[in-house]
Amino acid sequence: MDKFFYDLEISLLKPEVRSSRDELDKLIADDFMEFGSSGGIYYKKDTVENLSLSVDKVQFTVSDFKARELSEDLVQTTFKTEKIINDVQKIISLRSSIWKRIGGNWQMIFHQGTVVSKQSNS
Repeated sequence: MDKFFYDLEISLLKPEVRSSRDELDKLIADDFMEFGSSGGIYYKKDTVENLSLSVDKVQFTVSDFKARELSEDLVQTTFKTEKIINDVQKIISLRSSIWKRIGGNWQMIFHQGTVVSKQSNS
């Protein structure tokens, strides 16, 4: 189970998926909500727009990944990311997502990212 949901989460961190509205639409549920690390609350429309319009060069490293079944059709993932932006800024965050099986496919219905460390090389 961990590998399957790890692959789903990793796909959302890939630039080619983040820049594709079609791919994001498949992975993010219509009733999706996010508590962003900025303190804002975002919904599917906001998230798809923000991710697909991002021009920053971003690299992610994922660690401490866990998936746990909440019910037959709900899974929670938790993990840590190290995000490097434009080779200048490093942000370490704790993340949690809830995935729901909808019509036979798994889609993210909730996500929260909490920044634990921010460093800049400039």
